[in-house]
Amino acid sequence: MFDVQGPTRLEPGCLSYGAFRSVRDPDEYYIHTRWKDMAAFERHAGLPHTVRFVEVIEPLLDHPFKVTLSEQLW
Repeated sequence: MFDVQGPTRLEPGCLSYGAFRSVRDPDEYYIHTRWKDMAAFERHAGLPHTVRFVEVIEPLLDHPFKVTLSEQLW
């Protein structure tokens, strides 16, 4: 998680990157990113540092890897 934050923050179109840990479950983590547009996110998803991150963490998860795309309501 820490290795991918630097390259991600430097990507064109990355507006923000934040890593979070649940206060109720110390084994639960979230990464929240904001992107200029969907094209910037799609580029990010295919970059080597992102692909490598997913490959490394997937075997460590006790559930399927999940990406949620959302939009701000207000």
